[in-house]
Amino acid sequence: MRIAFQMDPINAVNINADSSFRLAEEAQARGHELFYYTPDRLTFDEGRVVARAWPLKVQRVQGDHAHLGDEITLDLSTVDVVWLRQDPPFDMAYITSTHLLDMIRDTTLVVNDPFWVRNYPEKLLVLRFQDLTPPTMIARTLHDIRAFKHRHGDIILKPLYGNGGAGVFRLDTEDRNLASLHELFTGFSREPLIVQKFLPAVSKGDKRVILVDGEPVGAINRVPAKGETRSNMHVGGRAEKTDLTDRDREICAKIGPLLREKGQVFVGIDVIGDWLTEINLTSPTGIQELERFDGINVAGKIWDAIEARRAGA
Repeated sequence: MRIAFQMDPINAVNINADSSFRLAEEAQARGHELFYYTPDRLTFDEGRVVARAWPLKVQRVQGDHAHLGDEITLDLSTVDVVWLRQDPPFDMAYITSTHLLDMIRDTTLVVNDPFWVRNYPEKLLVLRFQDLTPPTMIARTLHDIRAFKHRHGDIILKPLYGNGGAGVFRLDTEDRNLASLHELFTGFSREPLIVQKFLPAVSKGDKRVILVDGEPVGAINRVPAKGETRSNMHVGGRAEKTDLTDRDREICAKIGPLLREKGQVFVGIDVIGDWLTEINLTSPTGIQELERFDGINVAGKIWDAIEARRAGA
């Protein structure tokens, strides 16, 4: 197959952690032809969706891991699969790229399906599963957020469309900073905030469960650094081996059919204790850590699912 990766600059990735690199590596091993471009090089040109792209070959040598051919104009309707893999922020640039990629759906499989990536942002999709999630509020007014804090005492406050742990604050029962934080957030953004009841179980880890075509294939546990609430690995969280619990499987069984129906082939969900906190569709990570811990070829399972979808197209 001809595969195009729409992603952030490939020369900057950590080849021992980056999921996009691992997906490219597995595709190349299967004999697929690879192309690469960054989101700013995606163009709608008189009815065609094209990208200024490069043929790509990868190897597991950090610093010499991506070899690019001569730049070409790649008509994305002529490739078999486009990977939507750039990182958030989930802003209008991101949303625009999903609209453009929507236009090639009759000829090209876009993974994950851009229509539903756009309509199911990770912190909003969970709202469809109230029985699986901790108490949550989406609001902008200080009055409403204060009322939520009064009900629950210890809360987490964060930007609705943030990522990577940026801008995440824990406000416990003694905290006096809610008004100042609200002023800060609303001063630079018109977006609502998301507020959730704090889950003490986060001290034992924030579990990342990976689903392939709606089925769980394994999980890693991300443990916060000492004195830190956030467990994201690029803010100091530590990845540990873990197993799927009965509750994890219950959560996956409830959300999996919807993910599969909506073309979300590679998804990472976040579970703290017994509660689902996010469903990550935009650019989930965790493949390489899970492969090292469990000795399974997660990237291979993802490509099996994609090849099956293309065969049935």
